[in-house]
Amino acid sequence: MTSPSFAVHADRVLTPQGLAPHTVVVADGTVQQILPRGAAPAVPVDHEITLAEDEVLLPGLVDSHVHVNEPGRTEWEGFATATRAAARGGVTTLVDMPLNSVPPTTTVDGLDAKRAAAEGKLAIDVGFWGGAVPENSAPGHTKELADLHEQGVFGFKAFLSPSGVEEFGNLSPDELETAANAIAAFGGRLIVHAEDPDVLDRAPDCAGRDYADFLASRPDTAENEAIARVIDVARRTGVRAHILHLSSAAALPLIARAREEGVQLTVESCPHYLTLAAEEIPEGATEYKCCPPIRDEANRDLLWAALRDGLIDCVVSDHSPSTPDLKDLDTGDFGTAWGGVSGLQVGLSAMWTEARRRGVGLEQTVAWMSSGPARVAGLRGKGSLVEGADADLAVFAPDEAFSVHAAELGHRNPVSAYDGAELVGRVRRTFLRGVEVDGTSTDGRMIERQD
Repeated sequence: MTSPSFAVHADRVLTPQGLAPHTVVVADGTVQQILPRGAAPAVPVDHEITLAEDEVLLPGLVDSHVHVNEPGRTEWEGFATATRAAARGGVTTLVDMPLNSVPPTTTVDGLDAKRAAAEGKLAIDVGFWGGAVPENSAPGHTKELADLHEQGVFGFKAFLSPSGVEEFGNLSPDELETAANAIAAFGGRLIVHAEDPDVLDRAPDCAGRDYADFLASRPDTAENEAIARVIDVARRTGVRAHILHLSSAAALPLIARAREEGVQLTVESCPHYLTLAAEEIPEGATEYKCCPPIRDEANRDLLWAALRDGLIDCVVSDHSPSTPDLKDLDTGDFGTAWGGVSGLQVGLSAMWTEARRRGVGLEQTVAWMSSGPARVAGLRGKGSLVEGADADLAVFAPDEAFSVHAAELGHRNPVSAYDGAELVGRVRRTFLRGVEVDGTSTDGRMIERQD
């Protein structure tokens, strides 16, 4: 990739100090200078870009929770389509989950297969999470975790309840403890899909088109009890733990107390939990099905309060697509449909639409989706527009209104819970290390953990 040198002049540039007029000088793929607008660069540049009055220059977003599904289930998504869709939404770095690819990223061989599948297909930078499963989390069988850590994975995902795919098993309490001890020993990170299987087994079965029945089958007590277990394990072992896709606001007091005690715990939530509500989901609309589920409006309000208070660290997509037939769109049966929301491209727009309605500024909204995930994942030089960082940039028009049409989104299959949504704020251009990303770009790199 040839990295041009250029200067961007904008009335609004978002740096850690806030929004201000700046000239940003880019050369050799990095941000060389951030100057007062109109100041002369200290280095010669090939060309200059002046943003329109309605545009803001942002740092490229970081999405640390994406299911790319390649190899093995590329018909669900794939590196080419996922990374192009991400770029169209201002995302310049994503970290791929260890499932639902086949093989999963639970062995070094699985990681090698994923890297081979990604070669030459990446429009943006991509890292990889490893997986903690029964096969590598039993006493005496944890060497594969250490080997994956040495290969640069960002941490290890575990499920406490069934994952939905046979090749990625969930951990028993003893296996969770074993994995946590092993991961803590080499300073890794344990990231957890926290739903308690016993609570789920006791919950009502779900079948049919009524979203309320599905919601009752995934009660917030399942999240609360699983999160309490993760906190207990993190407290005993000292492992750095991360709660994935928090949906239950009732778990927030547990999280607050754990942090007060010094437990190393971070938490993410997702745009669909923060912008959608159970009361609004139509009958049979299985494009909204995900686990844990989208809960009610009162719960959503509490999640926003936790975001503002810093109790939730970041907002990421949990983009988990499948083929349309697996969503059972024809029957609308929430009991049998695949659980996963496809929203990689529209996350910033969805969040900004809701944030501005709630009086939350663009600076904070973008931080939740850029520097926040970068900090949680341990990414350096990403997620902040500062001198010396990679020149990963997004040009955003915060007042541009548009309608979402799933068939026009960049991900592989035209299914999305945001189909038909009226949103405000559109990404117009995205740059990766100073090179504009378009529909044919393959300049992304595979990156490794840096902490």
